[in-house]
Amino acid sequence: MLLIDCPHCGPRDENEFHYGGQAGIAYPTGDVPDEEWAEYVFMRDNPKGWFHERWFHVHGCRTWFAVERHTVTHEIRKAP
Repeated sequence: MLLIDCPHCGPRDENEFHYGGQAGIAYPTGDVPDEEWAEYVFMRDNPKGWFHERWFHVHGCRTWFAVERHTVTHEIRKAP
């Protein structure tokens, strides 16, 4: 079980959250080519170690927040 520490509600089970993907990815704006959209939608880092992610607390305060999660141990710490 993954325990996620919501900044508003405290530690909760992962089933209360929706994974929002890699944090810090800029949303393309304006008239961009298909290749740039494909890069935004499909290409993400896949590191072994600490990874900056976004989560949405669906069954709680309904807010987005960022954390760092270790992709091997699934340890979670607050994002800097």
